[in-house]
Amino acid sequence: MRALQIIGALLIALGLWVLIRPPSYTREQNVLKLGDVQATVQHQQPVPGWAGGIALGAGAVLLILGFSRR
Repeated sequence: MRALQIIGALLIALGLWVLIRPPSYTREQNVLKLGDVQATVQHQQPVPGWAGGIALGAGAVLLILGFSRR
Protein backbone atom coordinates (compact mmCIF):
# COMPACT_ATOMS: atom_id res chain seq x y z
CA MET A 1 0.00 0.00 0.00
CA ARG A 2 1.11 3.50 -0.65
CA ALA A 3 1.29 6.26 1.90
CA LEU A 4 -1.92 7.92 0.63
CA GLN A 5 -3.84 4.68 0.99
CA ILE A 6 -2.56 4.06 4.51
CA ILE A 7 -3.33 7.61 5.65
CA GLY A 8 -6.74 7.43 3.97
CA ALA A 9 -7.59 4.15 5.72
CA LEU A 10 -6.50 5.58 9.09
CA LEU A 11 -8.62 8.71 8.58
CA ILE A 12 -11.63 6.59 7.63
CA ALA A 13 -11.20 4.49 10.78
CA LEU A 14 -10.81 7.61 12.93
CA GLY A 15 -13.85 9.27 11.36
CA LEU A 16 -16.02 6.20 11.92
CA TRP A 17 -14.86 5.95 15.52
CA VAL A 18 -15.77 9.59 16.18
CA LEU A 19 -19.18 9.19 14.53
CA ILE A 20 -20.09 5.90 16.23
CA ARG A 21 -18.66 6.47 19.71
CA PRO A 22 -17.58 10.10 20.18
CA PRO A 23 -14.63 10.56 22.53
CA SER A 24 -14.63 13.43 25.01
CA TYR A 25 -12.09 15.89 26.31
CA THR A 26 -11.92 18.00 29.47
CA ARG A 27 -12.21 21.78 29.25
CA GLU A 28 -11.37 23.95 32.24
CA GLN A 29 -13.13 27.29 32.76
CA ASN A 30 -12.45 30.01 35.35
CA VAL A 31 -15.74 31.07 36.96
CA LEU A 32 -14.55 33.29 39.82
CA LYS A 33 -11.38 35.17 40.62
CA LEU A 34 -11.05 37.36 43.71
CA GLY A 35 -7.44 38.35 44.36
CA ASP A 36 -5.47 35.16 44.93
CA VAL A 37 -8.59 32.98 45.20
CA GLN A 38 -9.68 31.35 41.99
CA ALA A 39 -12.54 28.92 41.27
CA THR A 40 -12.50 26.73 38.18
CA VAL A 41 -14.96 24.26 36.69
CA GLN A 42 -14.09 21.29 34.48
CA HIS A 43 -16.50 20.35 31.67
CA GLN A 44 -16.50 17.08 29.71
CA GLN A 45 -17.01 18.02 26.05
CA PRO A 46 -17.67 15.43 23.32
CA VAL A 47 -15.81 15.72 20.03
CA PRO A 48 -18.33 17.12 17.52
CA GLY A 49 -19.73 14.77 14.90
CA TRP A 50 -18.78 17.07 12.03
CA ALA A 51 -15.10 16.45 12.82
CA GLY A 52 -15.65 12.73 12.27
CA GLY A 53 -17.47 13.45 9.02
CA ILE A 54 -14.61 15.58 7.75
CA ALA A 55 -12.07 12.90 8.66
CA LEU A 56 -14.20 10.26 6.94
CA GLY A 57 -14.53 12.34 3.76
CA ALA A 58 -10.85 13.25 3.64
CA GLY A 59 -9.89 9.61 4.18
CA ALA A 60 -12.15 8.51 1.33
CA VAL A 61 -10.61 11.11 -1.01
CA LEU A 62 -7.07 10.05 -0.09
CA LEU A 63 -7.93 6.38 -0.51
CA ILE A 64 -9.40 7.00 -3.97
CA LEU A 65 -6.40 9.11 -4.98
CA GLY A 66 -4.06 6.37 -3.78
CA PHE A 67 -5.80 3.75 -5.93
CA SER A 68 -6.13 5.96 -9.01
CA ARG A 69 -2.42 6.82 -9.16
CA ARG A 70 -1.40 3.18 -9.79
